[in-house]
Amino acid sequence: MEPRSPYNSPFLIGTMRLGIWGAKMTTAEYERFIDTCVEMGLDEFDHADIYGHYTTESEFGAVLKKRPDLRKKLRITTKCGIKMIAENRPSHKIKSYDSSAKHIIWSAENSLKELGVEQLEVMLLHRPDYLMNPSEIAEAFEHLRVAGKVKYFGVSNFTTSQFALLNQYTPLITNQLEISILHRNAFEDGTLDQLLRERIIPTAWSPVGGGAIFSESEKEEVQRIQKKVKELAERHECQVDQLLLAWLRKHPSGIVPVLGSTKVERVQGAMDSLRIELSREEWYEVWEGAIGHEVA
Repeated sequence: MEPRSPYNSPFLIGTMRLGIWGAKMTTAEYERFIDTCVEMGLDEFDHADIYGHYTTESEFGAVLKKRPDLRKKLRITTKCGIKMIAENRPSHKIKSYDSSAKHIIWSAENSLKELGVEQLEVMLLHRPDYLMNPSEIAEAFEHLRVAGKVKYFGVSNFTTSQFALLNQYTPLITNQLEISILHRNAFEDGTLDQLLRERIIPTAWSPVGGGAIFSESEKEEVQRIQKKVKELAERHECQVDQLLLAWLRKHPSGIVPVLGSTKVERVQGAMDSLRIELSREEWYEVWEGAIGHEVA
């Protein structure tokens, strides 16, 4: 049976670095970036309320308010549940997590207002809350679903037990995790096994390792990966980041990477990576490079 997923595109466009946490785009630059991604067939954008210290959603939304034609073309994911200390959140005294029904509902409605849209495609709990009450979360999700404010719900950075617990109370559509050749836990700790069993598509943040693979490093692990990936990239006549995306795509769980780049040429490069098909042995060549020895 096919996995259940709200995602039609091979990649999500991450927005974390578009604003003050990165490129500091103007409204015109946001607009050009969004338009170019849509022209490539990438219409799914990944937000979180905290991005840019609670400013990126509204900056992105300024484009949608200016361009109503874009609203129906885009499908937006956002996240909630982290309370950061920020100038425009004076009530937050410390960084904490809040998965109360009141906070989830308020966050969804606030994101809709900031983004200037009528419905969120997906809403994720950004981090597991140690005080989370699954029945209360399920009630909040159902309230938002019935109101037509959020279509699907999921989580981010949840362990297998946390995911299983909440998924018993309310159907989850994804677990967004850090997955890359440098962060391989999901392959070994049962996370991807669980999602395969439940036919749920994982999404991956920092899918090419957050840039560490592209910098000089004294770490032997990184040096081994760099050597092997460069060799395979030359074999496939592609860039290293394209090879790493193809490596993730090989996994049968259907991992959907979240692209964090603010440069359209890198986004186009990711699309071009779809032509790369690694053999099973090549996949294990990369794995072997990372662990430093052959598999058992």
